[in-house]
Amino acid sequence: MKEKSYQSSINTDLLAFSDYYKSSVKSNMPLLNIITTYILKQKGKQIRPVLVFLSAKICSEVTQSSHTAALMIELLHTATLVHDDVVDDSMVRRGAFSINALWKSKTAVLVGDYLLAKGLLVSLDNNEFELLKTVSEAVKEMSEGELLQMKKALSNTYSEQEYFDIILKKTASLMAACTKCGAISAGADALIVNRMHKIGLLTGIIFQLKDDLMDYQKQKLTGKTTANDLKEKKLTLPLIYALSKAQSPEGSKILKLLKSDYKSRSIINEIIDFVVKYDGIQYTNKIIEEYKESILKELDYFEDSEAKSNYNYLINFIIEREK
Repeated sequence: MKEKSYQSSINTDLLAFSDYYKSSVKSNMPLLNIITTYILKQKGKQIRPVLVFLSAKICSEVTQSSHTAALMIELLHTATLVHDDVVDDSMVRRGAFSINALWKSKTAVLVGDYLLAKGLLVSLDNNEFELLKTVSEAVKEMSEGELLQMKKALSNTYSEQEYFDIILKKTASLMAACTKCGAISAGADALIVNRMHKIGLLTGIIFQLKDDLMDYQKQKLTGKTTANDLKEKKLTLPLIYALSKAQSPEGSKILKLLKSDYKSRSIINEIIDFVVKYDGIQYTNKIIEEYKESILKELDYFEDSEAKSNYNYLINFIIEREK
């Protein structure tokens, strides 16, 4: 599937947004401009601005308020990524050196703070208090999700329900904020706003499930390092399901390998083979399809439009992507 097929109804909005984003991060400080220019060059698929604009267009039309929402979310999201790389001591982001790898951790933290402040100011300068509340709540949820995942990583195992509790907060909350803000910016009523919020939550769950599946690819087909979650001792759905189906001795051995500090390629492959053996990947794909059907049912509420079709394309792109 062509990556841009889900953007046809909002191409003009995305182009305008790109210029808006560039101008918003400009500073009188040369170092900040160098770093933000570097960040702009590493931009990803702009899934979150796309979610804002598609949601607005499904409900009515893209407005200046929609652009403000997209900018707020992109600034705050980028800030969290910069801070995450410092926390994780990650040297790579989207196949390029991270900010802390090039400019050290202290600078990276300050750049993240700068982007966070810019995001807050954008909302205040435009008197978008409802959008600010929505995005702030999402950032709070994301922080709680990360902390919950860190806490659970110290335990030997956790349930499928606990896994979904984490990804709802960690990933789905921000995507739900995107679709909710899109609806709010288009002047939708409360029922429609809540429906779009639910669609965003379901989209975020699918996004994270696919991300977790890609971790089990043995070859480096993705932008992230293969088996990165395994190396960080993270339990995700494919492994959680496999452990629930395996007999105790075999499952205990896999958990011990997961918790070990050193993981050779042979150990990683053994864990991946275990997940394949007990249908962890097959099960996760099944869950993804179930969530996709739930999204399509929610979208049926809206009149047919190019934007609605684009959202369907976006869901398929998320599921089929390799990075």
